[in-house]
Amino acid sequence: MIIVTVDTVSGRQLETMGYVKGATVRSKNLGKDIGAGLKTIVGGELKGYTEMLNEARQEAVARMVDEAMALGADAIVGLRFSSSAIMQGAAEVVAYGTAVKFV
Repeated sequence: MIIVTVDTVSGRQLETMGYVKGATVRSKNLGKDIGAGLKTIVGGELKGYTEMLNEARQEAVARMVDEAMALGADAIVGLRFSSSAIMQGAAEVVAYGTAVKFV
């Protein structure tokens, strides 16, 4: 599956199949939350949360691709991500775009 952030695929005519998205809500365990809380005192990267968000983006993209494949799409154009805090220590990540077929 070709996935691009632009609205075209070079050298290809596209037929729009429709909007596709994938979402997940992730959290880290209590130990990681306590460690992250302590890290905010001294500053620096919160690696546990970086890992959590990377995993969430991968899962959201995989779910979006599944949705596009169910439509018979060849590619997804206009990929975007959205995220929001659901509660302390938990985040929702959504990947969305437009499923297209090559003509």
